[in-house]
Amino acid sequence: QVQLVESGGGLVQAGGSLRLSCAASGLTFDMYAMGWFRQALGKEREFVAAISRGHGEHYADFVKGRFSIARDNAKNTVYLQMNSLKPEDTAVYHCAADRTTTLGRISGSPYDYEYWGQGTQVTVSS
Repeated sequence: QVQLVESGGGLVQAGGSLRLSCAASGLTFDMYAMGWFRQALGKEREFVAAISRGHGEHYADFVKGRFSIARDNAKNTVYLQMNSLKPEDTAVYHCAADRTTTLGRISGSPYDYEYWGQGTQVTVSS
C-alpha cells in the first residue's frame, strides 16, 4: 500500500521559514517524480514545486527564489524548504508522486500524479 506522509507544517510569522517533509512508503521511490501542491481555504489546488527522478526542479512563479525542493532517495523522502513566508502562503500542502520512466519528467499538473498525501497545514501570520 502506497503512503505519502507529510510533516513539518505549523504556524509561523511572515518572513519566517518552514521545512516540509514527505515520507513515502510502498513504492519504488526513485521511479517517481515528486511534487508539492497546496490548497488554501475556498481555493483550487495549485502547483508549488516538483522534482524529477534526475533531480531537476520546477517551481511556480510565486515561489521562485523563496522555496526549494529536494529529494533523498535513500530515505524515500522529498522536502520543501520554504523561506520568506507570506500570509498568502497559508494553505494545506500536499506531496504527490508521479511514476515515470523518464528521468527528466517534471509536471505541474495534478492530473499527472497518481498518489497523494493527506497534507500538512501551513499558517503564516502577518
